[in-house]
Parts: sequence; C-alpha cells; structure tokens
Amino acid sequence: MVSISCQKSAKSFPGALGQAPVGCKTYILDTNVLLLDVRSIFNFEENNVALPAAVLDELDRIKGEQDSERGRNAREIHRLLLQLFPDERAIEEGVKLPGGGSLMIAIPGKLGGFLTERVRHVLGDLEKKDNQILLCALYIKHTYPPPTVLVTNDANVALKARAIGIAAEDYQTDNVDPKDVTQDHPCDIVNVRATELQSFNASGELQLAEKEFSLNQYVLLRTPEGHTMPARAVGVHQLAHLRHPDTIHPGTVGIRPRNLEQRFLCDALFDPAIKILTVRGHAGTGKTLLSIAAALSQAQGPEARYDRVLITRPVITVGKDIGYLPGSMEEKLRPYLQCYFDALEILYNSKKPVAPQFLDRKKSQRKERMGDASTDKTGNGGKPYERLIKSGVLQIEALQYIRGRSIPNSFILVDECQNLSRGEIRVLLTRAAENTRIVLIGDESQIDSPYLDAVSNGLVHVAVKMKGLPFAAHVNLTKGERSEVAEASARLL
Repeated sequence: MVSISCQKSAKSFPGALGQAPVGCKTYILDTNVLLLDVRSIFNFEENNVALPAAVLDELDRIKGEQDSERGRNAREIHRLLLQLFPDERAIEEGVKLPGGGSLMIAIPGKLGGFLTERVRHVLGDLEKKDNQILLCALYIKHTYPPPTVLVTNDANVALKARAIGIAAEDYQTDNVDPKDVTQDHPCDIVNVRATELQSFNASGELQLAEKEFSLNQYVLLRTPEGHTMPARAVGVHQLAHLRHPDTIHPGTVGIRPRNLEQRFLCDALFDPAIKILTVRGHAGTGKTLLSIAAALSQAQGPEARYDRVLITRPVITVGKDIGYLPGSMEEKLRPYLQCYFDALEILYNSKKPVAPQFLDRKKSQRKERMGDASTDKTGNGGKPYERLIKSGVLQIEALQYIRGRSIPNSFILVDECQNLSRGEIRVLLTRAAENTRIVLIGDESQIDSPYLDAVSNGLVHVAVKMKGLPFAAHVNLTKGERSEVAEASARLL
C-alpha cells in the first residue's frame, strides 16, 4: 500500500509501485469486495490495487461482529494487511504483490478543483464512508495516469461513481456464467425413437452413445409421436428411471408430487447418494413443503435414515442482531422460518384445510383416525408437530452459530440461500459429517442482500460449480401449484 502524495505532476505511483506498465489499471476496492473475498487483493494480476483509508475504518467497525461471517472476514483482512505491511516504510512506499501488481493504502491529498459543485451535489454528506471512498477514487483518477476503476458490489456506490466520472465494476472473480443460472425450463428434452422409449420403460435403463449428460442431470425423453418419460442421468451416456414414493406420509396427511418438476425433486430428495441438493423456484412451486415432508419421512420410524431434520436460513435483519432478540432460539427464529411451520401445519393439522394440490385424497382419511390434530398423542394441547421438536427429531438452528460444528446423521434444510455469499455457503457445507445431506433452497428473484445478485449468490454458485459430481444434484421448479393467484402474481408482478 502506498500513501498517495499530493504532487499532481506524478506520472506513476511512488516507491515500490514504480512506473505503471502499458495497459495497467488502478483498481480501488470497496469494503464489500474485501468482505466477500478476503484475498481479493491478489486477483488483479499486474494492475495496481488501492485500498482507501475509509475502507480500513469500515473494517474496524465491522470486525466487532463476533458471530457473523463479515466480522470474521474483517479480522482476517486486518491480519493479512499487517503481514503485508510490517513497518511504516511499507505503508509509505507500497508493496509488490506476488502476481506482479502492487498494493497501496490510498490517502487523498488536496482535492482542489476536483471537488466541483456537481461532485458535491452527487455525494452530499462528505463525512459518510462511502462518499470518502468515492472522493479517494476521484483523487486517484486525476493524480495518476493509469485508468481508474472502482470495484464495488454496492449498486448505489457504483451509480454515484459513474455520476462523477469514475468507472465502476462489480467484483466478478469466480462468478458463474449468467446463461448457467436460467430458470426458464426445468430440464432438457432429449429426442429418442419410440423403440428406445419402450426399451427404457421395460428395463429402467437406457444407453444413448450419441448423447452426453452430467451426472444426476434430469431430462425428459420424447418420441416423434409425442410420448414422453422422465429420466435421470446415472452415467455420461446412461439414463435411469426416477425412483421416489408415490405419496409422502411424514404426518397425518400424505402429499404427492403434482408435476414433472416436483417428481424430479422427490427423486433427488429420496436418493441417499445425493448429499447436496440445490432447489431453485419462485414462490408457490412447492420446494419447501416437499423438502420438509421428504426429510421428516426419512427421519422417523424403524427404517429412519437420519437422526434428525435440521432447518435454518440466513437472517437478514435491519437493526439489532438476532442475539439481542428476546426468547429462546426457536422463538427468535420462528418468524424467519414461518414457511416451514406453515408446511408442518399442512402435514400434521387435520383441522386446517389442506392445500388441495398436494393432498393425497385417497389416503387423507388417515388424519381422521389420528383424532383431533389440535392435541398431541397424549391429549395435551399444542401442535402435533411440537413433539418432533421436543424429541429432537426436528431442530431449529441459527446459521450464525453453525461455524465450527460437525453435524452427522442429519437431513439439513437451508432456506433463502440466495442471500448467502459464497464464503457463507462454503462454511455451511463444510459442516456436513458422515451420513448428512444438505438441501439448499432459494429464489434469486428475492435477493435481500445489497451485495449479491443472480450470478454471485451462494445458491447458484453451488449449483453450477458442483454440477456433474456424483453426490450433487440440482432441480429447477418453474410451475406454481399454490393457487392461480399466487402463480399469476409470481410470473406477472
């Protein structure tokens, strides 16, 4: 890092930075970039990298967040910078990076004529850290010759930068390709001959030497006559039948998949070989209800595969952290996990109308034989699924406190994963121990984090990066089944 001098005639960065090579750029990193990727400073090849002093102030404020990924990253960045800058001279002269570039701490000098009336109007309060970062970028642009680019995942900061004449880009290192995250269709259609479909129907397997598939890829076989049959790839050229129960009975009510996409989902949910499953779909497609039903049905009874079902989700709050909220962990998280409790009401509460699109009407009489569902088996008041929570079969966990744990023999459901960064989802997945499965659920059209988008969030990152692994699968849900109103609203509004 280098402390930028006030000499406007300088043609290159001073000290260790030397003369900038032809085509070199100066990348100024916003705080959110460092928090997303602690080692981002090493990813700009032979270019100059500048960290505004205001970024250090923001990191200092964030490092006190004890139970958040942001706090841990801020502390790690500080330790890394201490190693890179062991003394005052390194701070003053800057340092070379292993990739050939250079790193500096940017401290703007006199802004002089750069601080025009337009800049003042755009930035407003110059005491705000975001605006101080923009002022630093403006100073660098007008003081040193290489093109200056502000790297930020904050859309507001990027807009302000462009308004005052500074180029701004997202931090896109290791982002997935946008074409890989499309949700327009649930599967690929594979054209086959009628004889091949008949053979597949009879044997349960089909070899297509002229086609190549990713492991656990879902496809729909179609003949020229219009006959179709779903399949899953179990080899590069081999397809197999879907295998899932016709009806799922985790509680007093049975549910069943109602469309092709939901059949794909049930097939993946009931295959123990699939340890990581990503599920993307808009509201009302059934991703939560089917997932919790499948998980609970595999964690109960004498043939249970798992000791417990653990449900969690990221908590995106404004104001106080979850630790300051009153009540037990379950009480704190209940508002954030209400979608699961709504699903449990459908599965276990016979007095509440059951969503007709999921109800197995032939076997719904089971709920009547169970008695009044407003009481548990002992006759005590309370929700019937509360016994699952009390017995430990169903557990609620705060994502903030999952770091450092090892979780065996569990079926983990993580909702709203579109709000997780790559680093956060990596921490989550590395918690899985022996015989543990993780289902990641989300809808990138409902991203609440200001620093994530459709190609940078953790959900699509896992779906794309783990594509083709034998223990990973992905399902797109595009058809809503909640109601006509919900489906029309999701698509048109």
